[in-house]
Amino acid sequence: MSVIIGIIPARFASSRFPGKPLIDIAGKSMIQRVYEQTKKSKSITDVVVATDDEKIEKHVLSFGGKVVMTSSLHQSGTDRCFEAIEKFNSTADVVINIQGDEPFIHPEQIDIAAKCFENKEVQIVTLAKTISANTDLFNPNVPKVIIDNNGNGIYFSRHPLPYLRGKENNEWHNHHTYYKHIGLYAYRREILGKLTALKQSSLELAESLEQLRWIENGYKIKVEITDYESVAIDAPEDLKKLEKFL
Repeated sequence: MSVIIGIIPARFASSRFPGKPLIDIAGKSMIQRVYEQTKKSKSITDVVVATDDEKIEKHVLSFGGKVVMTSSLHQSGTDRCFEAIEKFNSTADVVINIQGDEPFIHPEQIDIAAKCFENKEVQIVTLAKTISANTDLFNPNVPKVIIDNNGNGIYFSRHPLPYLRGKENNEWHNHHTYYKHIGLYAYRREILGKLTALKQSSLELAESLEQLRWIENGYKIKVEITDYESVAIDAPEDLKKLEKFL
């Protein structure tokens, strides 16, 4: 049986929302809610928070969670995940990188990603959801993904792709199936180590999407479709989105 570890990267410093992991959401912190939702997954062997901040470390320990201290110099959650897994369980088979700002993540999403690794050829997995409104389609803060006939991501972009010639922008989503990228990643542990050794690529720098670095270097990203909506908290005003969950 595969050992699958869920890692939740959590930084205290944030230009848009400092201290975000510790904000209170109806009596529990953001990071505690993410941790508890992740623990509900049927596929996870264990869960650990990866942080560079002692306040977060102390808080996670206070509610009985597991935590690993990592460097403050990491450029991405992927890099932080690799350091964390090497310290926490270097023999793990699969690592699932769970966004620390989605307090009501569905455990089923984690299970969907984990199941993909029953196929020995799968290297990396992420999720996507059909876009049903133009507000998401033309929002640069909502990355989109194009998927090939084998279920692999061809390209990720902040711009809607493909361009629909001869159609008004407000009609695009009615004439083509567009997919919103859900920012959960899962990797085989040995692949994760290789990804962190790659240099930033031109497409990654252009779009500010690190998964483009992996594609440019020949790695395949399996994209599973989910019907579950995820709500990420990027800024204080996003907290209004949580009302339907509370």
